Amino acid sequence: MTEPTKAFSKVPQVTLAFWVVKILATTLGETGGDALSMTLNLGYGISTLIFLGFFISTLAPQVASSRYHPFLYWAVVVATTTVGTTMSDYLDRTLKLGYVKSSIILFCGVLAVLFIWQRTTGRVEFEHITTRPNEVFYWLTILVSNTLGTALGDFTATTTGLGFKRGSLEFAGLLALVAAAHFFTKIPKSMIFWSAYVLTRPLGATLGDTLTKSHAEGGFAMGRITSSLLIAAFIVVGIVVTSRWGGVTTTEDARSMTTTNVTSGSADKRLRPRA
Repeated sequence: MTEPTKAFSKVPQVTLAFWVVKILATTLGETGGDALSMTLNLGYGISTLIFLGFFISTLAPQVASSRYHPFLYWAVVVATTTVGTTMSDYLDRTLKLGYVKSSIILFCGVLAVLFIWQRTTGRVEFEHITTRPNEVFYWLTILVSNTLGTALGDFTATTTGLGFKRGSLEFAGLLALVAAAHFFTKIPKSMIFWSAYVLTRPLGATLGDTLTKSHAEGGFAMGRITSSLLIAAFIVVGIVVTSRWGGVTTTEDARSMTTTNVTSGSADKRLRPRA
């Protein structure tokens, strides 16, 4: 009975609801990261250390768990987006690398992690994470990609002069193209997933800045802390709703699979001829 249980994925199924919650989480990462580093004036370095501690404290129980826990999983995702925000800002502004250099470095970092993942395990996963190596690579890819997404979002909105609103529309359009590729091409699903995952981060970054920046900067001036609390509430509602819809792997699936295997095993024993 323990064999089927070990096969349960520790991450949710990739559905439309998954992407909605993911975009909310990346938006929260932008507003939450800026709230600590800018509104509370802690700076990018100290804020990065704080959020890195938050990331480690959520990742440890996630990796130690034997099955998927919705709130724990999304807590780690939010942690990667917040530390990704402040880490990117630290590279761009404190170390003065700039958006272009940091984006190139982080993009190469994502490719390097995916390459090593492929060479180590033989396959890059995204929806069926059941082993420790795959899970470690999964979260490392998410952390680096979310940091990359922050730099891309800032580059698009500021350096190119598109602004936050038009930047959001641009990344939403790119996501639509990736979605079309999913349905109408034979591009590997793992490549589609990780491309979309990277793009949701700059989309969240530009959406977060649209909410919090002043009217003069093209934003709605909602305030970083207020926006963060509001988005967090939407995330909680999204997790609860998607869990009830059954869009994720739950213990009920586990019991069903285990019962099926036990029943099949019993039937085999009954049909097996005696020696």
